[in-house]
Amino acid sequence: MASITLKDLVKAYGDTEVLHHVEGQISDGEFVVIVGPSGCGKSTLLRMVAGLETVTSGDISIGDRVVNQLEPADRDIAMVFQNYALYPHMSVRQNMAYGLKIRNISKDEIAARVEEAADILEIRDYLDRKPRQLSGGQRQRVAMGRAIVRDPQVFLFDEPLSNLDAKLRVQMRLEIRKLQQRLGVTSIYVTHDQVEAMTLGDRLMVLNGGYVEQFGTPIELYDRPATLFVAGFIGSPAMNFLPATASAGQLTLGNGVAITGAGAASGTVIVGLRPEHLQADAKGDIRITVGLFEHLGANTLLHGTLEGSETEIVASLPGHVTAKAGSVMAFKIADELLHLFDPDTGKRIET
Repeated sequence: MASITLKDLVKAYGDTEVLHHVEGQISDGEFVVIVGPSGCGKSTLLRMVAGLETVTSGDISIGDRVVNQLEPADRDIAMVFQNYALYPHMSVRQNMAYGLKIRNISKDEIAARVEEAADILEIRDYLDRKPRQLSGGQRQRVAMGRAIVRDPQVFLFDEPLSNLDAKLRVQMRLEIRKLQQRLGVTSIYVTHDQVEAMTLGDRLMVLNGGYVEQFGTPIELYDRPATLFVAGFIGSPAMNFLPATASAGQLTLGNGVAITGAGAASGTVIVGLRPEHLQADAKGDIRITVGLFEHLGANTLLHGTLEGSETEIVASLPGHVTAKAGSVMAFKIADELLHLFDPDTGKRIET
């Protein structure tokens, strides 16, 4: 197994720079998820680690080797793609064994590795089937099995669950996590799905426009987002953002209502409120004009506007809640659950 070091990593196509001075240290055996919106550079970064994209400047190290100039086959990595990329004319057994066969591994060792991986992934009964005879989830297991038999230092996953339906994605991401913990292999996983990222990763690297916005544990990103982008990207439903003015420990919202929680901040700020932290309270200062409700079973999402303004706001309430459209509901939120951001830089303001 091995650690991975990304040092001042830049990727450019001609004069267009798409990754900007990416830094990160991934420990041996750690599961790191690179997450961000489409086009942010996450797959490009993964492909650079794999050797499928060249490095414009900076260094990638796997273990104690700088691998910038090494071919993918020499980096001791295994990659699982969004597209299963299975050979349709080969059986599952042959698909899993092919990479070992071309490396001249002995037949006995190939057979042992394939059967061990098949047992881990619970696909032994499918070893003699062709890919067309398998479901999407089974094909993805075969693709993972092909990676496991390599016994690599590093696993790289490029949105491997995107082709699966919602229920199967939940099942497969849990299986991937259990598999990684069992094997203890250093892993990098790319996804645009923040829920998938939060449930899988030991740490998350959040990319936006080719820049690393924040690199930390899921709880760190949820509790103390470093920027407006991270605050809005991590968490479901997304965080509410309200313009406000901070002064003497108070925050005056856009509708003129003052609440506590400014700390030492002063001047114009953006206040972040997570929907699940808003608590219904008849004496609360945050008053929402009801728009509509989404009934999700265990909880209800209230969509409305801050009373006296056009600022949209969402509250997540336990159980079944309903009220007439246009009516007003009052809420409170604990001071320690408020997030303040600089409207010019987008960076977090510590209070």
